[in-house]
Amino acid sequence: MPLYELVCISRSKMTQGSMKDLLKKSALTVLDRGGAVRGFVNIGREQPLPYRMKRHMEYHTHGSFWLMHYFSNPKTSHVLLDQLKLDARVIRCNVVKVTDTLSKMAETGHSM
Repeated sequence: MPLYELVCISRSKMTQGSMKDLLKKSALTVLDRGGAVRGFVNIGREQPLPYRMKRHMEYHTHGSFWLMHYFSNPKTSHVLLDQLKLDARVIRCNVVKVTDTLSKMAETGHSM
């Protein structure tokens, strides 16, 4: 299974419980479809956005940036993106394929 990285910008004024629920929902989507979550990285809460973004009929100037690394099949990534794009707590999200297999990751010395 390939290693993917989910890059996500969520609303800045979220409670800790709401953020926890969003992360749990994202992880369960991967786990329910046979994938494995490698970890989460918090890049920053209430960071200014590079430009004003409109999502769900609202303009945003600040957001919380976070990453999720996971192993799964390509179809799971599409399902995850579709779910997150409908979530009102998410401003932007995208999935990046990091490596094809775990052995290629070891060869290149890629670590997280």
